[in-house]
Amino acid sequence: MLQLARVHDGFQQILLWILPILIAVIFHEVAHGAVANALGDDTAKRSGRLTLNPLKHIDPIGTVILPLFLMLTHSGFLFGWAKPVPVNFAALRSPKRDMVLVAAAGPAMNLVIAVAAALVFRGLYGIAGFSSQAVVNHVLAPLAIMMQGAVVANIFLGVFNMIPIPPLDGGRVLTGLLPLPWARQFARIEPFGFVILLLLLMSHSIGIIVQRPVKALLEVLL
Repeated sequence: MLQLARVHDGFQQILLWILPILIAVIFHEVAHGAVANALGDDTAKRSGRLTLNPLKHIDPIGTVILPLFLMLTHSGFLFGWAKPVPVNFAALRSPKRDMVLVAAAGPAMNLVIAVAAALVFRGLYGIAGFSSQAVVNHVLAPLAIMMQGAVVANIFLGVFNMIPIPPLDGGRVLTGLLPLPWARQFARIEPFGFVILLLLLMSHSIGIIVQRPVKALLEVLL
């Protein structure tokens, strides 16, 4: 059987988690820009952000420092972000409706990646049964850890972003779904959104909020 515990070196573990996290946050942002571009807003395209080049998306703190800190301190959850892809909602063909589609595109992309990574993860177990112990230890186990990391990172990122607090994607989706008078009132929360999220993080409430949906999805996929 494939033994994930074989890869126990801390530095190696970090290296195996960096790529899944990068892919999760970069594809998340590119999905926003790609859907916005398809719906009439080419701001992301003109800004050179419809690319998978990580240098165009990396935020030093949100993409590198914070995820590494959370892993090294065994915080129990992963959190990070890339530089947001610019979207001009007013340029969308149907701004209120299309806002929902653009906002949902990021978490939807994370779910797609998580499913794909889970399929590879499960497939590795089947391959391991026909492989030598050396191949299992040095190739399949590290790859399995990377796939497992991709599932966890994408599920957490997708669920976290669907929390209905603007400017998170869930807040944008809710704004687009609410009747216009309510949407305008709800949108006024956005300037305080980061403060609300910071308070939730400091009080460990984020973990409580996302725990059940994250756990349910991980049980299905892994």
